[in-house]
Amino acid sequence: MVIYLSGEVETAPKLDELTPRQIVMELDKYVVGQAAAKRAVAVALRNRIRRQKLPADMAQEVMPKNILMIGPTGVGKTEIARRLARLSNSPFLKVEASKYTEVGYVGRDVESMIRDLVEIAVDMVRAEKTEEVQEKAEQVAEDRVLDLLLPLPGRKPAGRTTPPSGTEELEDPLDAVPDDMLLTSGDGGADQTQRTREKLRQKLRDGKLDHRIVEIEVRERNFPTLEIITNQGVEEMDIKMQESFTNLFGGGRTKKRKVRVDEALDYLIQEEEQRLVDMDQVTRIAMERVEQSGMIFLDEIDKIAGRESGHGPDVSREGVQRDLLPIIEGTTVSTRYGMVRTDHILFVAAGAFHVSKPSEMIPEMQGRFPIRVELDPLTVEDFKRILTEPKNSLIKQYTALLDTEGVTLEFDQEAIDLLAQFAFSVNEQTENIGARRLHTILEKVLEEISFEAPDLREKLQVIDGHYVRSRLADIVRNQDLSRYIL
Repeated sequence: MVIYLSGEVETAPKLDELTPRQIVMELDKYVVGQAAAKRAVAVALRNRIRRQKLPADMAQEVMPKNILMIGPTGVGKTEIARRLARLSNSPFLKVEASKYTEVGYVGRDVESMIRDLVEIAVDMVRAEKTEEVQEKAEQVAEDRVLDLLLPLPGRKPAGRTTPPSGTEELEDPLDAVPDDMLLTSGDGGADQTQRTREKLRQKLRDGKLDHRIVEIEVRERNFPTLEIITNQGVEEMDIKMQESFTNLFGGGRTKKRKVRVDEALDYLIQEEEQRLVDMDQVTRIAMERVEQSGMIFLDEIDKIAGRESGHGPDVSREGVQRDLLPIIEGTTVSTRYGMVRTDHILFVAAGAFHVSKPSEMIPEMQGRFPIRVELDPLTVEDFKRILTEPKNSLIKQYTALLDTEGVTLEFDQEAIDLLAQFAFSVNEQTENIGARRLHTILEKVLEEISFEAPDLREKLQVIDGHYVRSRLADIVRNQDLSRYIL
């Protein structure tokens, strides 16, 4: 029943090749237990793949089965959703339902989550397309830098190059001659020019020319700061207004700057990548991904459950549900890239529901989350597994941190058992915050060693049961004190 984060997958399998059983097996690499939740999300993902194979008219009618996860904090609801997003390589957004308010109140408009999802999709597709053209962009940028260092015959030098002041004389004879004079020192012809250029290219790749100063043209990007407050927030207008002022305030103008060769190469590579990537294509693919495979994880949905009280901060709870309803049911949202349909976006909601109940949401909202799964609370055995099993477990993290100071930490089994028992006991006696309690416990146990680490003479520190008891026993016994410290 314990959720943990381990190392990243180096080569993730394609989602459309995975059966529900294989999807669960992939999740098992990061999530231990919570079988019901994993089966539910595996079926939801597989159904999306199945829908894409249907005829267009039938696919349009198949709606996603949104999921409601119910369980105490710290048991891994968010982790399951995050792993789903990485597994499916879909546009994924995690938001807290409590930060949205009913239209007319101060707070974010619920439609802003769709705009945020579109931005994430655009960035994702742009990164993919940039990777495709990266090699070509590097070649073009390299040629542009070489043109600055050594212009081709008949081409006017694009800028002068000078060694920075205070640099030592270069050993290579080629470096001792001004670059823009290399072609006039003889009539070696095109072959000689090419050989000289290739020699410079190799030096550029080896970093031997990084110290040179070249003059390049860069675009000015100084925009005035403009903020417009409306009853729906700033997000709808800020981008368009800034784009409108780009040309008006000289955003398209260029200016000359003297920079090092390595800085010039980085700038020119970015410039070429932007030029080679077709943003119209990026936008089109991103919008399609959002509409067909976008995922939104609505955390803390229990905070907006409950009916109107008529006063105080709870007054907009039901209003937020009413505003969320059309987005989850399917509506059209305006974004800076165009209109987006939300009919087939998968919504995964999660909440502890320790104060309110799912039945306290408005009936229409309940109906939009037909799949409900309950996540199990953590046991003592779960805490032990959290401490030891994951690749990036807490004990391994603290061991690695102190190893940078030359201090070696060793935990025996009794210490691990006690840490798990203390975490479970404190969760029972105070608020149950799940696995997050282990962070508090471990930090308290290792506080003194962490503080003294640079000055410790004894570099091997063994954390045994006696040490854990000495650091925690009094605090745990005093319930009033443990409420504040642990």
